[in-house]
Amino acid sequence: MTYTDKDRKFKRYTVTTALPYANGPIHIGHMAGVYVPADIYVRYLRLQGEEVFFIGGSDEHGVPVTIRAKKEGCTPQDVVDRYHTIIKNSFEAFGMSYDVYSRTTSSTHYKTASEFFTKLYNDGKFIEQTTKQYYDEKEGTFLADRYITGSCPICGNENAYGDQCEKCGSSLNATDLINPKSALSGSAPILKETKHWFLPLNDYEEFFKDWILNNHKEWRTNVYGQCKSWLDNGLQPRAVTRDLDWGIKVPLENAEGKVLYVWFDAPIGYISNTIECLGENWKKWWQDKETKLVHFIGKDNIVFHCIVFPAMLKAHGDFILPENVPANEFLNLEGDKISTSRNWAVWLNEYLEDFPQKQDVLRYVLCANAPETKDNDFTWKDFQTRNNSELVAILGNFVNRTIVLTHKYFNGKVPARYELNEIDKQAIEEIKTYPEKIGTLLETYKFRDALFELMNLARLGNKYLTENEPWKTIKTDENRTSTVLNISLQICANLAVLCEPFLPFSAKKLQKMLNLNVHSWQQGGNVDLLRENSAINPAELLFERIEDEQIQRQMDKLNESKKHNTLNNTKANPQKANINFEDFEKMDIRIGKILEAEKVAKTKKLLKLKVDTGIDERTIVSGIAEWYSPEEIVGKRVAVLVNLAPKQLKGIESQGMILMAENPLGELSFISPEKEFNPGSEIR
Repeated sequence: MTYTDKDRKFKRYTVTTALPYANGPIHIGHMAGVYVPADIYVRYLRLQGEEVFFIGGSDEHGVPVTIRAKKEGCTPQDVVDRYHTIIKNSFEAFGMSYDVYSRTTSSTHYKTASEFFTKLYNDGKFIEQTTKQYYDEKEGTFLADRYITGSCPICGNENAYGDQCEKCGSSLNATDLINPKSALSGSAPILKETKHWFLPLNDYEEFFKDWILNNHKEWRTNVYGQCKSWLDNGLQPRAVTRDLDWGIKVPLENAEGKVLYVWFDAPIGYISNTIECLGENWKKWWQDKETKLVHFIGKDNIVFHCIVFPAMLKAHGDFILPENVPANEFLNLEGDKISTSRNWAVWLNEYLEDFPQKQDVLRYVLCANAPETKDNDFTWKDFQTRNNSELVAILGNFVNRTIVLTHKYFNGKVPARYELNEIDKQAIEEIKTYPEKIGTLLETYKFRDALFELMNLARLGNKYLTENEPWKTIKTDENRTSTVLNISLQICANLAVLCEPFLPFSAKKLQKMLNLNVHSWQQGGNVDLLRENSAINPAELLFERIEDEQIQRQMDKLNESKKHNTLNNTKANPQKANINFEDFEKMDIRIGKILEAEKVAKTKKLLKLKVDTGIDERTIVSGIAEWYSPEEIVGKRVAVLVNLAPKQLKGIESQGMILMAENPLGELSFISPEKEFNPGSEIR
């Protein structure tokens, strides 16, 4: 194994993944940014024979949970109980190989977090400060940042939160907002003094400059750059408590109504989950310098895992610090930012229902599109293309052809390898290089490149099989066919070993087909994994084509979300200038009944209508063909402006106007009376 972090050999590995908020399901942005790369890394380490402890869990405190509870009219505990179960079950079904997945409402976590705070307090690591924070007088409570909305001072977004503007991505303080309002009462909050405990990050500034800027230059550019920016701007004390009623109570006598701030509480969850699982054996995973600690997170958590949490650990004094924090950028969806509040997401639990037994397809696509160096985009069309053109056509096709030919020509037994030509020797030497190539990339957290190399091995197999044409040589040289299929099967066996971290379900299926037991990464590169004359099972499809209809269903689901959000979140157009009542009286608006309707030739929008206005029967041309077909509107009662001056439209004289309502999407709808009023009834 190539050890890239300071060329240092570690005895064991502690690997954590960011704790997702238990206020909603997991979506593909979370999976691409954190969970898929973490699981690939852990599976690889285990195949290398390394001792690994893989930690996950739900973050169940903080304002997002209380906001969800208020919306649903239930308690925060009800919310976290529901979503913790959904998230945990989704991870298990997806194949996440956690050693423990627990939660921050466990009794073990409450005890661990309280003891951690108490030690730092007793050691004099905190400072007490009285500051002014927003207070809702109507509700009688201090407001957490997420309970304050207003206009963003950067981009002008009127719905920015007190901690972040989701439109431009800027980090904010609540006091930065223009025209702040309480999300609880809608009233303007006041600034009121309150006392909190702060961790003085500035005391650790010189340490971090040396530890990160001098000693961890191997960290990803985005991680290193963000840390440098924070350090260049100077660190400030950061609050570790909040005025809330949901969370871990501050374990001090003079702290009524205060809880541990979620970003102090949550990362301690990594430690408490370890304790919950291992009991007294937990310390070697967190306090032994021969343990390598790696945090997998998204870019929005970099400062907390590279500065805030390490400052907490250093202040405590007994803990190791992270060796690497391979944070990813963000994954967008169909060109738009993934948003839980707007339901613009692909939810993991729904994917598992819509695409049963296709966990590996999503793992593959999310890894291939991993936002490792910049934001990337997930599209359903790309998902389909990568499945059909890569997994099916390259990897699946090669395996299927090789096994089918082996059964056809050699009764399902691994054939012998005879005299090798230069093409055979070159293929064998190339096979041997892949474990190191892929392994080195995984150890340096380049998961996308590692997956590409895995597929290159499948491409090598396809090329080798196609160029050597065993289906032709079987007629003239059985030994040659035997050799080609032997080498092709050895490539299949290597794929079964090396794809396990990336595609664990498919790896298991392939291993079963080959009757191969995979125990270690070191089996990769071996061109004698399958012994001569050993039996292999019949071929099964590793992957299936995904059809256009399946993709269209997903696009329809997203379009419905977009439509719903547009209708519910778009403000009405501003009021037009006032008019006099006399101006309104000039308009003669009546109920009309559509008697006939037909499309106007050579147009897309126009319908020619015959309308009974109660005064007469007249022709009106209306631009509603995109929203109504002629046959569905005959007999419809509508609102008609009958005294509009006639106008020629496509050679037809239109004698009035049908009045329509238009929503933010530009969709049109008739304005019709609730009761069946007779044509000619006036609208006043």
